[in-house]
Amino acid sequence: MYFWLSCLAAGLCLCLLVWTFMRPVAVYRGSRHAFGRTNLLAWAWPWVSVLAIACNPFISWRVRQLLERRIVLAGLDANWRAEDIVGLQCFCAALCFAAALATPFIILDGPWRYGVPAGGLAGLLGAFWPWRWLATQGAHRQEQMLRELPFLLDVTTLCVEAGLNLHGALQQAARHGPDGPLRAELRHALSDIRAGMPRMEALAALAERTGLSAVRGLVTALNQADQMGMSLGPLLRSQSDQRRSERFLRAEKLALEAPVKMLFPMVFCIFPCTFLILAFPVALKLAEARF
Repeated sequence: MYFWLSCLAAGLCLCLLVWTFMRPVAVYRGSRHAFGRTNLLAWAWPWVSVLAIACNPFISWRVRQLLERRIVLAGLDANWRAEDIVGLQCFCAALCFAAALATPFIILDGPWRYGVPAGGLAGLLGAFWPWRWLATQGAHRQEQMLRELPFLLDVTTLCVEAGLNLHGALQQAARHGPDGPLRAELRHALSDIRAGMPRMEALAALAERTGLSAVRGLVTALNQADQMGMSLGPLLRSQSDQRRSERFLRAEKLALEAPVKMLFPMVFCIFPCTFLILAFPVALKLAEARF
């Protein structure tokens, strides 16, 4: 009798545990958040969304504004929110902590207390990873936009000098420019203009979404030229030449930084192997001469 009661209690506890952990999946499948995730992130997202809801009241406005700004710079989907990043941080921290805590017991067959310091460190690293990933995505996207900007300016300049107005030149640049994030943002700005937003406000929003000082300078110059009635051809030509020269300067800077970056692997990886190869025959001859 007691055996069957114990089995029933264990079965009920197992069902309750499975229901607790699988309920976010059921809620997630019936919600609207099935957008643009990778397979691994889509698998983990039900629990991330639950953690995001739990962490939402504890996010300060400063952190929220910073995360929303980084989400825009990274070019993520519009459904991403600041609490989603915080929920992802909590999920990664819990996952890394559990993995580091269980490793000594499963692999090394040691006590659980040995994994607590490693679990704390792994949890901190896991919480830091989404933040780092978001910043890396934004920096990589800005680098792509800086590479695309001179060509888009050239196309716009040619169209303006051929007789088109600024709006038509921007449409041609968005149509024939290189495929990338800057072209997508330009199309977004043109969509805002078609929706009724003033042209300079749409371009200012474009500069804000890119977060690039070069785009801000271009928008400021276009605004001043529009207010003063200046010719756009020479202005765009000078902007294009300046951005191209800045691109060459960035390339020269990266080329000059390469020897400095190679110093660490050369000193700690290449030189020891070279010295070992050169010194081994000498050491072998000395050992043979001694004996």
